[in-house]
Amino acid sequence: MVTTLTKRMAEDLTEYLHEAGLKVRYMHSDVETLERIELIRELRLGVYDVLVGINLLREGLDIPECGLVAILDADKEGFLRSETSLIQTIGRAARNVEGRVILYAD
Repeated sequence: MVTTLTKRMAEDLTEYLHEAGLKVRYMHSDVETLERIELIRELRLGVYDVLVGINLLREGLDIPECGLVAILDADKEGFLRSETSLIQTIGRAARNVEGRVILYAD
């Protein structure tokens, strides 16, 4: 899972990763609820490898199959960039015994 600051960043990164040959999808508030549920189900089933999104990936999402969480612009101020919010996001990978987290910052 990769978290970005904006919807546009999520869409652009998804396109970039797709062009690089990865099986990837994005999820943000413009994606309908039923489609979000399907995206999470497909991620768990391994239909694709990467889910890119913003705040939708942060709270209440339990995916123990997730082995890597990448947080882009972790040092930037903004929505859900507080220390507590970052720890919650990191917790997505902590549910996997071998999970890893990468925080990207300038």
